[in-house]
Amino acid sequence: MKRLAWGLVLLPLAWAQVGSWFTLAPLLEPRQEIAAVELGGKIYVVGGFARDRSTLNSAEVYDPASNQWSRLPAMPIGVNHPAAAVLAGKLYVLGGYRQGLSQPTDAVQIFDPARGQWQLGTPMPSPRGALAAAAVEGKLYAIGGARGALLDEVSVYDSTNNRWQILTPLPTPREHLAVGVVGNKIYVVGGRNERTFTLREVEAYTPSTNRWETLVPMPTGRSGHAVAVLGNCLYAFGGEVDFAAPRGVFSQVEVYSPARNSWSALPSMPNPRHGQAAVTLGSRIYMIAGANLAGFGAVNLLEVYGPPPCE
Repeated sequence: MKRLAWGLVLLPLAWAQVGSWFTLAPLLEPRQEIAAVELGGKIYVVGGFARDRSTLNSAEVYDPASNQWSRLPAMPIGVNHPAAAVLAGKLYVLGGYRQGLSQPTDAVQIFDPARGQWQLGTPMPSPRGALAAAAVEGKLYAIGGARGALLDEVSVYDSTNNRWQILTPLPTPREHLAVGVVGNKIYVVGGRNERTFTLREVEAYTPSTNRWETLVPMPTGRSGHAVAVLGNCLYAFGGEVDFAAPRGVFSQVEVYSPARNSWSALPSMPNPRHGQAAVTLGSRIYMIAGANLAGFGAVNLLEVYGPPPCE
């Protein structure tokens, strides 16, 4: 990779080609079961498990202009399996487990990039880990997860009154799920429950009506996977547990078109993993950290993917 005189990084031509993967600067530390968001043109990554299986309270930020990571102030509460979303220019980190897969928390941790500081927000209605989060029309949604037993809880936070409200429950209770927002709907993809580690179910929630609908299932059932939205489509990457794979991790990449209510298969990931995060920035999807082995196997890998167009 070449560096121009004024500090910008000149990436290889392959990075710009549709369908290609390219490796970028590694994270400052390996981590899995993380949460990540795009905020202000940068990628923020929080918490997770370290390689020694300890729970992290560290956070870092990636600047694509310089291809460099920087440390952020430590979170007030270290968590693995949290969820994250952006609301009013701030990073919200919801729930997670404080230790191993026990001690779920209802904590809401808020980072303000302008001040470079964390603060604790109004707690969620219930403690939970391995949940998902989404922001739609100025409100923050916390979906699914577990606190020992599986939760079908869906709750919404309204910053105008600083309150949480419980909504219509998730039709298929699940944890280790992934979500994406297209238009005015939240799409819930895959996950696990008492029956299987590899759910295929896809359900969509419309905030304006507080209703759920069941959609065509994902071809490859999985949990601990990552979902990113680009254009009007959802892209699903990796996950666990693939009992046919030597390391138990799915390499499948599949794309869902809400307009067609259909899934299509894409070429596999070059470095399959689970417990990672996928973040859209511009016309590319960034695949962040995760584990290359079912269970534990944290890596600090950062890759960028140029997906094909989807309608």
